[in-house]
Amino acid sequence: MAFHVSLVGRSDLSGEIYRQIRQAILDERLRPGERLPPTRELAAELTVARSTVMIAYESLVAEGFATSHTGAGTFVSHQLGAKRPASKTRRSTVRAIRVRGVWEAISLPTFFVRAARFDFRAGLPDASLFPHRTWRRVVARALRSREMTAGVYENPAGNWELRAAIARHIGISRSVSGSPDDIIVTSGTQQALDIIARVLLAPGDVVAVEKPGYSPPKDLFKALGARVIGVPVDSAGLVVEALPAEARVVYVTPSHQFPLGMAMSLSRRRALLAWAERNNAVVVEDDYDSEFRFGGRPLEPLQTLDSTGRVVYVGTFSKTLLPTLRLAFMVVPSSLREAAHKAKFVTDWHTATIVQNALAQFIDEGAFARHIRRVGCIYSERHEMLTAAIKSNFGHYLDLVPSSTGLHIAAYARRASVDDIDAIASRAFDLGVAIQSFPLEGEPQVGIMLGYGAIETARIAEGLRRLRRCFDERMSRRSNAA
Repeated sequence: MAFHVSLVGRSDLSGEIYRQIRQAILDERLRPGERLPPTRELAAELTVARSTVMIAYESLVAEGFATSHTGAGTFVSHQLGAKRPASKTRRSTVRAIRVRGVWEAISLPTFFVRAARFDFRAGLPDASLFPHRTWRRVVARALRSREMTAGVYENPAGNWELRAAIARHIGISRSVSGSPDDIIVTSGTQQALDIIARVLLAPGDVVAVEKPGYSPPKDLFKALGARVIGVPVDSAGLVVEALPAEARVVYVTPSHQFPLGMAMSLSRRRALLAWAERNNAVVVEDDYDSEFRFGGRPLEPLQTLDSTGRVVYVGTFSKTLLPTLRLAFMVVPSSLREAAHKAKFVTDWHTATIVQNALAQFIDEGAFARHIRRVGCIYSERHEMLTAAIKSNFGHYLDLVPSSTGLHIAAYARRASVDDIDAIASRAFDLGVAIQSFPLEGEPQVGIMLGYGAIETARIAEGLRRLRRCFDERMSRRSNAA
């Protein structure tokens, strides 16, 4: 690749070329074995005599930073290795730039960095079930399409064919009403929430969220200057009576409350919509994994029940397909459409067009619906197996929260403290078992989530056996200490 050397205002040209290349080698920007630009080529680029570059290269070879091979060129030496002296960078002498304090309270996720053989982490689909062959075919077709070869920017709202396909799919599968004009394709749910916040919230505005609830949206709203207030949930979902009157936005997961797993009752849904109308608020409905339902009658989405244009419906393909695709969408009321399009534009213009085109084909030809049916049967079996095992083998330790939707179940720890669950999770990970815990804000209890999307059906029993062993060891040790 081209290598940048600056000679502006410099007098010792050969020495400057030598020093800048030497520093690039020390900083490992140039790696062992990498070929340096030919002397004639670099001299032409720098508008210096070729002999000037040759002198610099000879110094690099003489000091062991490079090796020269007649007819092949000059290469970074393989012999540096541990002998490479510590490089000095300007960074150590630069005064740190002050950032807003809100970022100090936000942590980057590390939980998904390491793999686990018995993976009970929530929110993960089974990547082995993804229809890779079909997906490769639609991506190849997308790459050959006229839209891709035209090399132009997309509408900020997204590919029209994909928006039309999404509108048909959610209209049939979830009874969500909306035209392609109402749909905006986003790079994941988090970007959809970011767009909503940019459109609706000014610094200091109040956002009501579920408590306990999903942490990334709370961090996002706080980062944008909003005041976030937690509202308790019970077996029927969000407690509407506890909503702060000044809330401008209410963020909820009514189909499968995260993390507890219950569905919001019909009476609560109606009460929430009535509250939003009275208080001139917007309800953000995050319907993140309701495609997978294993019992009971489906409840109508808030968006379907909404008659006053108060609900923004958000859906994602991270749970049904793969998180790595980073594809989601939102259905916005007509009153927010123009502003939301503008917010999407200033955020990133539009989501990657190739995957949008491919997904549109994937949905239109029925591959997506077939995939949902196939994996839904597998997830249903895992859900039943995991639920039964927790009830029969962990009854002394855990109280299961009833749930018939999504890719995880949740349970309250009966006697274990936060420290106990942290220790159990750490010990379990040493045994190859990954689980997630969550605190109950303001309560002494702690909960755990057990996902069944990423773990093979045949591994569930052994994974739970190892987890039970961790519970037994920790709680026995605590009893003996008492």
